[in-house]
Amino acid sequence: MTRNERHLSPEELKARIGSGEIDTVVVAFTDMQGRLQGKRLHGAYFVDHVLGHGTEGCNYLLGVDIEMNTVPGYAITSWEQGYGDMEFVLDLDTIRMLPHLPATAMVQCDLVWPDHRPVPQSPRTVLRQQVQRAADMGYAALAGTELEFVLFDDTYEKAHELGYRDLTPANQYNIDYSILGTSRVEPLLRDIRNTMYAAGANVESAKGECNFGQHEIGFLYDEVVTTADNHAVYKTVAKELASQHGKSITFMAKIDEREGNSCHIHLSLRGADGSVVFWDEEAGQRSSLYDSFVAGVLATMADFTLLYAPNINSYKRFAAGSFAPTAIAWGVDNRTCALRLVGSGAGARMENRVPGGDVNPYLSLAAMLAGGLHGIEAELELEPPLEGNAYTSDRTRVPSSLRDARDAFSGSAVARQALGDDVVDHYANMADVELKAFGAAVTDWELRRGFERM
Repeated sequence: MTRNERHLSPEELKARIGSGEIDTVVVAFTDMQGRLQGKRLHGAYFVDHVLGHGTEGCNYLLGVDIEMNTVPGYAITSWEQGYGDMEFVLDLDTIRMLPHLPATAMVQCDLVWPDHRPVPQSPRTVLRQQVQRAADMGYAALAGTELEFVLFDDTYEKAHELGYRDLTPANQYNIDYSILGTSRVEPLLRDIRNTMYAAGANVESAKGECNFGQHEIGFLYDEVVTTADNHAVYKTVAKELASQHGKSITFMAKIDEREGNSCHIHLSLRGADGSVVFWDEEAGQRSSLYDSFVAGVLATMADFTLLYAPNINSYKRFAAGSFAPTAIAWGVDNRTCALRLVGSGAGARMENRVPGGDVNPYLSLAAMLAGGLHGIEAELELEPPLEGNAYTSDRTRVPSSLRDARDAFSGSAVARQALGDDVVDHYANMADVELKAFGAAVTDWELRRGFERM
């Protein structure tokens, strides 16, 4: 049984390859940085050699920086260990067409070692671990991600040639909710919406945002692993389609001094039987379970900020009055808080406003689940909601730098208990790599201020 009628079963995939409708199968997993990595396989080879067995790839793919440089500090991969293979295990529930690419389908993968043990540091494995933990407690998790991007009229090649400066945004003014503003770029937005729908995602809408050329395409909530899978595919598809239209898209958390790209994450629990557990219908209010879950996410917000904001650039988004949070606080329909509670009944859910557009969806959802389940297990009490402006409140602040977030994550007993030492040490090293690289860089800001005047 497929996730929906737009996904393909293995039998349908084989039949379409046999008829020549499909000749290429993309086999992909999501890496630490949230990118799809993998191979393009010829259809006949896929059926004869991969469909029943999977394929392999170098384990350095979970031990490189954003530029694919091999870097030290990872326990699972190094020159000393010879950079061996991982196995890509096909998740046959994820088979989908990629209609923007000729005769192409995709299947997403889990990662295991050659002896078939799961690779615990793989983002999809990290999320699956928390999904299983929730299931063991009798719950299933549902989530939706709201991912913003900035669109430019320049191609990726031109942007590179310009050093990513002085690009032409697709809109020249604030187009938040503007129909005219989205009409200006509707050919691309429509292409993304329809392509993602045909690829198996349930598309809701497109809307303009505040920054020049900034937009958001929303998708219906789903089971958390499905949501993360669709999120990862969408980021790649959106960039590919932008390139086909002669444009470029960035999901960077902060591209300039104006509003950054957010990725607000909505999450709720259900009972294993689908029952509503976040709401007390008889009392007409939140359940005590919901309050404990929110209290857990709040209590672990600093511990898990590294998984919500994984890059140096992520922290430039946290600015007062920017609709990006600075205070670790919760409120009812209050967009100044890190956690915003909305809805009632079956629609009751929490919105985490800390993650940016650069977030890895698997890791951020795993962090929210780990924090919330900790709150339930510890029966944490939820503090009163913040009313008014969280930016001017006295609440504890969201970590303001990658170094602060890295130290909080590495030193977190909750993170180590929930995720395991191997996962915590792995992603703390990822932060160390970025901090070292940035510390060695000379920025254009330094050159402009110091070249002549110092």
